[in-house]
Amino acid sequence: MSYSELSQKELAVLVPELLLAGQLIDRSAMAHIIGDFGRDVMAQVAIEEWMAASPVYTARMRRAMGVDGDGVVDMFKCLQLDIGAPPQFMDFRYSVTDEYHGSFVLDHCGALMDVEPMGEDYVTAMCHDIEDPTFDATAIATNRRARIRPVHRPPRRPENRTPHCEWLVTIEPDRDELELPDYTHTMFATRAADIVLSQIDLSEEGWNDYSGDLLDDLQFRDWAHSTLVRTAEEVAIQHQLLVMGFMGAVSRRTDDEHARDLVIKAMTGIAGLTAERISAALGIADDAAGLARVLSLHPALGPEQYVGLGVVAEGDGTDAVVSVRIPQGSDAVADDSWVVHVDPDHLLPIQAIATAVNPHWVIQGARVDDGFLIVDIGWGPEQRERKEVAIVRFSGGSTFSFADRGIPNSVIPLSISPV
Repeated sequence: MSYSELSQKELAVLVPELLLAGQLIDRSAMAHIIGDFGRDVMAQVAIEEWMAASPVYTARMRRAMGVDGDGVVDMFKCLQLDIGAPPQFMDFRYSVTDEYHGSFVLDHCGALMDVEPMGEDYVTAMCHDIEDPTFDATAIATNRRARIRPVHRPPRRPENRTPHCEWLVTIEPDRDELELPDYTHTMFATRAADIVLSQIDLSEEGWNDYSGDLLDDLQFRDWAHSTLVRTAEEVAIQHQLLVMGFMGAVSRRTDDEHARDLVIKAMTGIAGLTAERISAALGIADDAAGLARVLSLHPALGPEQYVGLGVVAEGDGTDAVVSVRIPQGSDAVADDSWVVHVDPDHLLPIQAIATAVNPHWVIQGARVDDGFLIVDIGWGPEQRERKEVAIVRFSGGSTFSFADRGIPNSVIPLSISPV
């Protein structure tokens, strides 16, 4: 099953789940970097990871959603569709002064809630060391003369201060343009940066793009089916680019074997938790057909155009077998994405997905045949949840619930006087 086979209602539920899953990639990945290298290296890996990926996927989302301006409204629209800012969990509230000046607060920052118990040093690493360069990297996908600077930010003074932080956004025409690091230019050269995804049908009923007003909340139930399909695919590409950014940052600091171990651990954690959330959100059964469905919708194994995943469920009950086929000649493999690290001896992320659907789904064999990695999953002894998945449960995102916040409102520039 691909995203296009879901109903509009199902896609409206799935898209915010995919955005949240992207945010949680680092809850999985950075725990292992801290364990092996410490906090300071973790911060640098995170900076390089997001700076490599976010300008690339933001440029993609701008094209897909018809966001073609260079002002703060355009920037804010892209932030709303960024895995770095999943709706409600990272509750951005935007204000616009004029075309090139605005601000935002985070009424709730799920990332801060995760990190605060670890102490002020970790809060400072995230909210100062990491945010300063990575916010700018995201902004310059809209305008290289943009800057995002704090009004206040954690550590919170006084304790429990709300909103959690506030930032000013300015774009000045006489300001020097920010330069992108070499590893970002490398990411722009990947196939993921240019891959063609599903076209949006502009004749469909519902929202076809985001060229209109900036809204204070996105209600995906209002979006057209094909727009949601494309959004889901774009968010899956965001996942792929972020993990490649992580891989690049890690590979600059250690040998190939150690880097592969870290990638597999990171992907095992996020694979299992995301599979669990997708299953629950869409009410997917834990039978063979359900497992095949979760595998096909999982952003770590998508989008279909990039990874080329094939999944077939055969048989019934405990005699059923789910076969996963990952082509060895896909664009994802050409990009040296994380799937190149999956082989018959390294299958923990796939097992984590299977365990999340039902702990009795067990990998029974794997082989490379006729250009495909083929993984067979059948019913077997109950599997324990991997510790890599348990680590991600540290995040409040693991149990976060999205709320229906009603009809969204347009964010009107303050410079426009009411009529």
